[in-house]
Parts: sequence; C-alpha cells; structure tokens
Amino acid sequence: MKKWIGLLAICVFVLSACSSNGGNNAGTGSNAGGTGNAGESTGKITVWAWDPNFNIKAMNLAKEAYAAKDSSLTVDIIENAQNDIVQKLNTGMSSGTTKGLPNIVLIEDYRAQSFLQAYPDMFYDLSGTIKPSDFADYKLGTTAVDGKQYGLPFDSGVAGLYVRTDYLKQAGYTIDDLQDITWDQYIEIGKKVKAATGKDWISLDPNDLGIIRMMIQSAGSWYLDADGKTPNIANNAAMKEAFEDYKKLMDANIVKIHSDWSQFVANYNKGDVASVPTGNWFTPSITAEASQSGKWAIAPMPKLANTPNSVHATNLGGSSWYVLNVPGKEKAAQFLKDTLGSDVNLYQKLVTDVGAIGTYKPATSGEAYTAANEFFGGQKIVSDFAKWTTEIPSVNYGLHTYAIEDILVVEIQNYLNGQKLDDVLKQAQSQADAQVK
Repeated sequence: MKKWIGLLAICVFVLSACSSNGGNNAGTGSNAGGTGNAGESTGKITVWAWDPNFNIKAMNLAKEAYAAKDSSLTVDIIENAQNDIVQKLNTGMSSGTTKGLPNIVLIEDYRAQSFLQAYPDMFYDLSGTIKPSDFADYKLGTTAVDGKQYGLPFDSGVAGLYVRTDYLKQAGYTIDDLQDITWDQYIEIGKKVKAATGKDWISLDPNDLGIIRMMIQSAGSWYLDADGKTPNIANNAAMKEAFEDYKKLMDANIVKIHSDWSQFVANYNKGDVASVPTGNWFTPSITAEASQSGKWAIAPMPKLANTPNSVHATNLGGSSWYVLNVPGKEKAAQFLKDTLGSDVNLYQKLVTDVGAIGTYKPATSGEAYTAANEFFGGQKIVSDFAKWTTEIPSVNYGLHTYAIEDILVVEIQNYLNGQKLDDVLKQAQSQADAQVK
C-alpha cells in the first residue's frame, strides 16, 4: 500500500492505515499550501499537517491553548495531504529556497530521517527548547540527528491486540489468556476461535506489511542496520521469524483479506473478524460500531517466540512536529514549547477530544489517561497504551523504509508461493543493496 519517496526525489505515496488515526492521514485539504514565506511576520506562523480529524484537530487545540498565553500570535493551520507535504518539502528544500514553506510541519516518523539527513540546514534545532527526556525514548532516535533534537515527538503509534471477548468466550478463552503470548500461541488461539465461531481471526492487506514492522520492532530490529542506511534483511533473525509467522497465519486459514481501509474497518464493524493487532489510532474505528460496546478488550501485543529480545510492546505509525529554519522560527519553537512541549492539560484534551495518545511522559498520570473506557469493558486502555509506549524498543527507521518495503511485499508473496525463506531473504537483500546505494 505504501510507496517510497526517494531521499531527494518526489514520488507518489498512498497512505496506509498505519499512521495516526488509521487511513485518514492522506487528507484532502483544499488549501494546498501557503502564500509567500511563512515567516514574513514574526506575529504569524504557519503550520502544515494532514488529517482534519486528528492532526489538524490536535493542532487547533494547541492553538487555542496558546492563545490564552499569547493572543498576539496568529497561527495559520493549513491542511495538506501528506503526499503533498512530502512533495512540497522536497521541491523547496532541494531547490534551496524557503519561499512558501511553513514554520511548523508534521512529518511521519518513518520518513523523518530522510528529510533531516538530506536537508540538515533546513530544520531548526529544538535541543534548547524542549526537554527530550520528557518524551518516549523510542521517538527520540527518529527525531534527532548527531545529538541534536529537531522534532517535537507527537503521537504514539503504540500497538495493542484488540480482541472480541465474546468470540473468545465461545472458544473457551478470556482476555487473561492473551496477556503473555507469542505469535505462535496467537495463531493457535485463532484457529480455535474460528472453529468455534466461524469468524476469521485477523484481517490483512497483502500489500501492507504493517504486521511485519510491528513484529520486528518488538525485537529492536528494523529493515536497516543501526546506521539507518544499510539494509538488514538476509541475516535478520527477527525478520526471518516474522516471515515464518506471517506464513503460519496465512496457512492456518484464519485471515480475511482486505484491499483498502474501508474494507479493513468494515471487517471488524460487521463482526466478521475477531482480533486486530494494530496501532492505538484504530480505537475510534472500533468504537464507531456502538452495538459492540462491552465486547472488546485490548491485550499486549504477542511477541516473537524464538527471538530473545522480543517484547510485548511495539509501534505502528506516528509522526512528529518540526520547525523549519525560516523567519519566525523562534516564535514557532516557543509555540511548540508552550503547548505540546509542556502543557499537561492539553494532552488530556488530546485524549478526550481527539483520541490522540501523546508521547509526553508527564501527561500520563492525568485524568484522561487513567479513565476507564466502558466500550472496552471498563478497561483503562489509555493507561495501558501509555505503559506499553514506555516499553517500545527504539530502532532507527533510517532513510529507506518504503523502498525496502516495496521489495519485501513482492518477496513475501514468493515465500508464500513456495520459494525457500532463505532464498527469498537473500533476494530481498540483494535488491535492497542495489537500490539504496
């Protein structure tokens, strides 16, 4: 589903459901950009983001909170589709001109390093503005370069295992049986749930490898080595086990295939599928079907059985805010510092009004984070997600996530069609080595 943008090139990107708030990230804002330079007046800053119901709504809450402190600053929030933001940033930055660029821009975590390393002079250093240690550790490797903090970490893509407890009960299980399981155990439980209920256990899109990302990050591994540049596929133990588990899922006949976001959501809202391991941004999609209230719970993620470092916590999606090195940068940095960089009450509103779970540690003891959710049987799901956020292994997403994923989408099908796993991973490694030099 996701297509790669090159380091300096412009390309088309179809947003998958693994970013904040699922598949809505692409956005279709009618205002595709600003006019003039965003920082012509230090009394005004411009913000670019996608998704009116998530990122834009969150930034509007930040704008309201800041207005109570400094009503003289005008904050112009402009909605763009994410692929349009990527294109505009690449065009402006590669040409060396900042004309028309915003003061603050939202960038997906998977692609942040490609911008930061390609255009190091285009981003404003926030090291002295925010306190990085106040944010989830796993986000810091994504938003910093050479010890300098360029991004303000925003939403958590922390994942959980959403499960229909009524279907579990029919198969003789409770949510307690899913608290400390491996992917192998997850598959075995899925077989029994399907036998008892006739319902598939998981819904997957063959062109979206979000489940592979979650599996390998749980073991502190990624498509690339720690340098964020060198492909790490053929000798990647977590990758090999993730591929094996993916095939076990498919062979078990417990997978319902979908091809787009609407089908994905419908499979759960219609009650056709019993579980979904995914990012917390999927909660609004689950709760949209009011008739299922009280029938869902969220367990920690399964872990890889044979990879020693794998834990019951991982990530899917997420993004962060960046200040561009253009006139007005000081005001923009101050705005972020006084809102998403320090305002605990704002983070409570993000949970209650937007459904956004931030990565700002001091906010996690707030009322919204500890509230029970009746839809999930009274479970304190935000508190659970916040706890799991602190346990997510940090990896360097680096420069080539989507380039390598395009290769893996093809190779995993070769594996499912009978090719040996070692051969498939070697082929993927060879292609990746040639493509990302």
